[in-house]
Amino acid sequence: MPDNAIASLPENITSSPLYNADLAPVPPNQRTWNKWHLAALWVGMAVCIPTYMLSSYMVKSGLSWQAALIIIALANVIISIPMVLNGHAGVKYGLPFPVLGRAAFGTAGIHLVAIVRAIVACGWFGVQTWIGGLAIYAIWNALTGNHASMGLDLGKFLSFAVFWLINIYFIWSGSESIKWLENLSAPFLIVVGIVLIWWCASEAGGYAKVLDQGVQLQKPAAILHKPVNPGSRFKAELTPLLKTDGNAKADEFKIGYSAGTTGAFEKAAWAKIPGDMDATGKLPALKDDEEIEILNGSKPVLLQYRVKTESGYAYSSVSELFMKQDSAEESFGTAWNYVLWLTAMVGFWATMSLNISDITRYAPTQKDQVAGQFIGLPGTMVLYSFIGIFVTCSTVINFPELLIGTDAPWDPVTFFSRFNNPWIVVLTQISMLIATLSTNIAANIIAPANIFSNLAPGKLSFRTGGVLAGIIGIIICPWWLMDEISNLLVFVSGLLGPVLGILLCDYFLIRTKTLDVNGLFKVTGPYAYGGSGYNMAAMIALCAGVITALIGYWVPSLLFLYKLSWFTGFGVSFALYAFLYPRIYSSTSVTKA
Repeated sequence: MPDNAIASLPENITSSPLYNADLAPVPPNQRTWNKWHLAALWVGMAVCIPTYMLSSYMVKSGLSWQAALIIIALANVIISIPMVLNGHAGVKYGLPFPVLGRAAFGTAGIHLVAIVRAIVACGWFGVQTWIGGLAIYAIWNALTGNHASMGLDLGKFLSFAVFWLINIYFIWSGSESIKWLENLSAPFLIVVGIVLIWWCASEAGGYAKVLDQGVQLQKPAAILHKPVNPGSRFKAELTPLLKTDGNAKADEFKIGYSAGTTGAFEKAAWAKIPGDMDATGKLPALKDDEEIEILNGSKPVLLQYRVKTESGYAYSSVSELFMKQDSAEESFGTAWNYVLWLTAMVGFWATMSLNISDITRYAPTQKDQVAGQFIGLPGTMVLYSFIGIFVTCSTVINFPELLIGTDAPWDPVTFFSRFNNPWIVVLTQISMLIATLSTNIAANIIAPANIFSNLAPGKLSFRTGGVLAGIIGIIICPWWLMDEISNLLVFVSGLLGPVLGILLCDYFLIRTKTLDVNGLFKVTGPYAYGGSGYNMAAMIALCAGVITALIGYWVPSLLFLYKLSWFTGFGVSFALYAFLYPRIYSSTSVTKA
């Protein structure tokens, strides 16, 4: 069968318990998503608060904004490759991820990996829906003049409910409404981003002047140097943010140790920042054991800046100072930092690469899905990461009370909260609302809707599966557990590399892109694997990949495997599956239509 052929079921199997209309191949007349629709979909998914903030974490860790953008671009080109490869079967056979996955994992085995993907999506759906509800809450308060509550209140829950219903509406309306939403949101979000860059540059006095501030955001509040001679004092190299004339934005600083020790920070005196910003000798004399505690990092040295304003003093946050490393340690640390951030950025869309066929099944040709994904994903991720960098760099100039780089408002919500004009709040929150909605629908609802439908095809449709995913998003109570859930979801997402490795190995290497479409819907067919429903080669390869990715979490000497979990899990599972499958199953069991 040619790669761009559209498969259909060769016989009537509508009575199979593995079949329903939503899981069946998409017919030619419904393949309406061309490359521009797919590109718009990726713009809608990629433009979100996490994308805006991606580069901030790298810059705060010491990388330049240029290096951050290069890593983001490279990572998204890398993840686009398996995205396109895994989307191939979606175009060729018109089938969603949980049906295609039956070939690699078995008609029952696919549920194990699919449910993990669904849980991750439902968790993110709950978190994103709560964030979208807060945007509606902010709009209401801006229009009515009410003050936002610091805790939970009825208004926040009503806003959450409204946004939840908006999300469910698009799922209930089907794929064409989702396409309409993404096509509408993509140009709007791009225009908003470009306007934001223009406004920030105008306020700061030019594009080059804004970008010149980027190097300041890399620096900590100050750097602690070891004593040069025995008995001499520690030296703190002050690095507050500078004005465009080169002078410090802060007037004064104070420095000391953590509370409850000699020279406690709370009791430290404020001192004028000297012209050369050299704070030599400002730390009190130390006992031998205290000096050792500072050297090994168990006793923190704290610093804070302040500047006098018309309404009093504006303060920076309290910063903990770290000992400056020697050049060799610093070079190795930076190189390793690049690798870790590349892995993290690849993992950003790792979950979506599993179920990309849920979307590519609506594309008419392979050319459309390849072009659409490469046009939409890497470019959008780089553009909106750059917007986050540019806007934050502009705050060094535009916000006089911003004194250190770590206090820079990297997230757009914090940035816009500094403005008092209610219409600015309304317009920006509408932008956040559209960005959150377009991301939530495509990335967090389509996948679990198909996965839940696959659990009970005779009882659950795509619509009811989507509603079930939405209900789970409520049950997790994101208003209480948002931070904990987010950390857990990032952890689980990094472990899905083995699943993708097995899917790609099975489709391209074992089956050479040829599947028995009819057999995918048979309870006793070729993908039932002798009636158990489990492909044992896939199960063993999956376990090996997950263990390899996780073992470094408990074994310090293998920490690098955990830090590179997506790559290590993918590689181990791919190789082991390729080795095991032909040895566990005879060549005749490799189904080729």
